[in-house]
Amino acid sequence: MARSRFKTDRGLSLRMGGVSLGLGALYLLFAAVLYQTPLGAIGFIVVLAMAWGQWYFSDSLALKSMRAQVVEPHQAPELHAMIDRLCVLADMPKPRVAIAVTDMPNAFATGRTPSHSAVCVTTGIMQRLDADELEGVLAHELSHVANRDVTVMTVASSIGLLAGFITRYGMYFGGMFSGGRDRNNNNGGPAFIVVFLVSLVVYAISFVLIRGLSRYRELSADRSGAYMTGRPSKLSSALVKISGDMSRIPNSDLRESQAMSAFFFAPAISRESIGALFSTHPPLQQRLDQLAKVSAELSEQG
Repeated sequence: MARSRFKTDRGLSLRMGGVSLGLGALYLLFAAVLYQTPLGAIGFIVVLAMAWGQWYFSDSLALKSMRAQVVEPHQAPELHAMIDRLCVLADMPKPRVAIAVTDMPNAFATGRTPSHSAVCVTTGIMQRLDADELEGVLAHELSHVANRDVTVMTVASSIGLLAGFITRYGMYFGGMFSGGRDRNNNNGGPAFIVVFLVSLVVYAISFVLIRGLSRYRELSADRSGAYMTGRPSKLSSALVKISGDMSRIPNSDLRESQAMSAFFFAPAISRESIGALFSTHPPLQQRLDQLAKVSAELSEQG
């Protein structure tokens, strides 16, 4: 078999290791604080169960959130053929292939391991890109799977979601704590305040960890995808088309997909929105400049 054309990224591996250590510390902190509340061991179990469930069912949950359907080779032969070819080039297992019926032009990869993963494209992106551009996007998404950064992002998102849930519904939890195991005990209020404050801290730290890793992993996937296909200009063309069309997608559609934005090929936000300031993706020009460097490098090698 020919040598794999997938390029590993040591910088990404180091960042994922650092984020994983930070997430481990956050989980322990969050679980320990919950254990001291009237929730007791239940709170501890909830944290662990949510982390495990988010990780184990990540591919199914992500596809369901986009109402995507897994397609077989006879249903989407050209799409499967592209992925088959890229998987051979990268010497990696073939993921499940799915299509989401939406005009939003995008794609994403999900899954707990390369053997249990899925790559999804929207009908919107298939209608807008030519075959070479779409192949570049698929190479980008397969790079996420091969790098295993999807797993780290999934776990990072789960603790942020849990902390955000407790923060958002603080009044409910406060009432539950104050009416805990001993209604004559007034420790429920202070206990809730501690949990609420820790939830804010955990959410803030996880937010920073996710943004920092997400921006770098997108650049890494762009590089790996460009080397895999040998046509970085096609990936650049796809980026320009999708980024330009994203601003034309109704805000209601973008909001529906907001939870998946960190996993998309391009962020599900308008470039003029305030959300762009906190984007999980690097600026478009930075991605294009990097692909131009890859193109120059490949030209020198050729």
